[in-house]
Amino acid sequence: MSHIRLGIDIGGSAIKGALVDLEGGSLVGDRLRIETPEPGTPERIGDAVASLVGDLDYAGPIGIGLPAVVTNDVISTASNIDGSWVGVDAGELFRSKTGSEVAIVNDADAAALCEARYGVARGVSGLVIVLTFGSGIGSGLLVDGELVRNVELGGLELEGHARAEYHFSARSRKLEGLSWDEWGARTNRYLAHVNSVFAPQLIAIGGGISRKWDRWDSKIDTSLPVVPAEFANNAGIVGAATLVD
Repeated sequence: MSHIRLGIDIGGSAIKGALVDLEGGSLVGDRLRIETPEPGTPERIGDAVASLVGDLDYAGPIGIGLPAVVTNDVISTASNIDGSWVGVDAGELFRSKTGSEVAIVNDADAAALCEARYGVARGVSGLVIVLTFGSGIGSGLLVDGELVRNVELGGLELEGHARAEYHFSARSRKLEGLSWDEWGARTNRYLAHVNSVFAPQLIAIGGGISRKWDRWDSKIDTSLPVVPAEFANNAGIVGAATLVD
């Protein structure tokens, strides 16, 4: 069991967690999913995480991904999380709630760590961008396999949208009733913009939307270095678990 760790991925709509075998990044047992509380205050999410840890009957260090900029465990942005999180020491919060040692990282950074260690970014030199499409757009940047933390590409301005994620996220497809072709064409414009600004070797698409890659990938320009993330919606869980290897 020495290589088994718990990873938790906190998102705008759901909190997901599973035990991870760090030998190869596979999940051990069931992945648990609970709805993110509304409002998603630190106290309520802390309690939800403690409940999830109890359900998994796990005692040990925990890696946690949060949809926010995280510096030394302190939360400094709240674009896709309740505003009451700003200034909170998330490490202290989750340690007190779970009784375990924890490591905290931005959720998209966690996904990037997973893909760098086990997935499509493994062994890729130069710049790799992992984008997670969900309630917003998370971004994890890797340079020669090393993580550059807290880069928020969902905050790029594009087509008059001061935060592009409000128009190009997976949530926007549902809110606006877009077809997969319509959303794919819209996403292609965002990906082309990211590619033109950063010129990465690879752009990996993660988040729940990656499980439905074949419904919209035909709208992505084949000249773009875009691929689905190998670990799809589990990348955040697996990457978070690597923090406590």
